[in-house]
Amino acid sequence: MRTHRLHLRTTALATATAGLALALTACGGSDSAGGPTTNPAASKSADQQVSTGTVTPSGEGASAAPSAGAAKVTGTGKATATPAKAAKGDTTGDSYAYTHPCSARNLTVKVTSPAGTPATVRVITVTNNGSTSCGLDYFPTVGFSAKGAALGLQATAPGGLGGAPAYPVRPGATAYAAVDLNPSGGKGPVADEVNVLADKEHMPNADGVSLKLTKPGTVATPKVGLYRGNTRDALGAF
Repeated sequence: MRTHRLHLRTTALATATAGLALALTACGGSDSAGGPTTNPAASKSADQQVSTGTVTPSGEGASAAPSAGAAKVTGTGKATATPAKAAKGDTTGDSYAYTHPCSARNLTVKVTSPAGTPATVRVITVTNNGSTSCGLDYFPTVGFSAKGAALGLQATAPGGLGGAPAYPVRPGATAYAAVDLNPSGGKGPVADEVNVLADKEHMPNADGVSLKLTKPGTVATPKVGLYRGNTRDALGAF
């Protein structure tokens, strides 16, 4: 009788050991990691570049989050799959820009004097350096200075506009607006700087930038046009 019980215990122990070995063999996996690559923004020639937004990548220095859809082992020893998160909506289209005003820190503002344009005309360019689309007001707010002192003159824009972001700027794209310092050819003070606020409706005055004019010009009843997608269309305002 004792020999028979010992044989049963030995057989049970062997069966349990084999089952444990099979369970350990079934568990296994692999890890992979990768990081984003960044392409430096290319600079464009202009009279002078004054404002360049610096973007700090989100999550820098933070621990990596677990991948969506990856399997994890629970306390019961069973593998359960974590559901993958739904894809976010398009953040680089125009519809996104209409509800997300541009941030000054993501913009580069310049002033240029395109060849072949009247001596009184300049073109303001606003480039979106961000990774998502954003919206600007219909036109920039433009003032003038001489030797660091404001002249108290502001370019007049078309009336009846304003409100929600009206001009979408996709990532890497540029908005153009023409400014005529002296459309009437009248007398006035000479400005050597233009003071530009890209979006008065959604930015504080502190976000404005002062840009040196390569060629100072007389300012009298100045005007500014609407944002457009290129220099030619912007100059069409005049």
